[in-house]
Amino acid sequence: MTEKNNTDSIKGKAVIVTGSVGGLGFAVGRKLAAEGCKVMLNALCTPEEGQAKAREIETEFRVPVKFHGADLSEPKQIEDLVRFTESELGPVEILVNNAVMRNFGAVDKITTEGWNKAVAVNLNAPFHLIRLTFPGMKSRKWGRIINISSNWGLTGTIDRADYVATKHGVVGLTRAVGLEGLPYNVTANAICPASVLTPHAERQVRERMARDNQNWDEAAAAFLKTRQPSGRFVMPEKIADLIVFLCSSSASEMTAAPIAMDGGWLSI
Repeated sequence: MTEKNNTDSIKGKAVIVTGSVGGLGFAVGRKLAAEGCKVMLNALCTPEEGQAKAREIETEFRVPVKFHGADLSEPKQIEDLVRFTESELGPVEILVNNAVMRNFGAVDKITTEGWNKAVAVNLNAPFHLIRLTFPGMKSRKWGRIINISSNWGLTGTIDRADYVATKHGVVGLTRAVGLEGLPYNVTANAICPASVLTPHAERQVRERMARDNQNWDEAAAAFLKTRQPSGRFVMPEKIADLIVFLCSSSASEMTAAPIAMDGGWLSI
């Protein structure tokens, strides 16, 4: 009998999305709520801001949405995030590791503190969240783990040694976990986007507009010229759509893989 080809099975499932009060993470949380999931948002912000964002999604889609402000550089707070999610929403069946931090500058200019923080948030946190949720996924014979890596997790660049190294690590972690999940219908995939229209990218474009007296289209085109052959930003909503697909039965044989969404970047 052919498995039903839709996303109905994720309705009612509990989800953790890290780094999700704004930008890409918020778009992902919102999309999964639209599909009927119960969503735990997480970010380093004030409780008032996080709870307001949770209420915004909850009101729009009428599903439970909560917020937890765990500092993902602290394993004990990660453990508390998982416990709180399970107590409020139920067992975690979908995990989206999106939170990130980075340092800009040559490798010999990155401080020990900056390096350690990047490793803690970008690589250690996904490991701990997977470590804590994977046993339940295995026992229920279903789970979806989506790690947000980057094009820089598949190639390299200057002045971002911590980001490149940790995003490569995320891809490696994804491959290992995906293989371990095979007997249990638990998949793990790494999405590797190029330039996404996040608040950070928008800020860079607007700075270019002011500096070079350009309009948005001109400044965005100049910003993307050396990055993305498509000349377009990857929109957060498209990544969210991909995540929903990866949670569907149609994607059950997609696992242990890095998936580029980069407007042709890696092909040049």
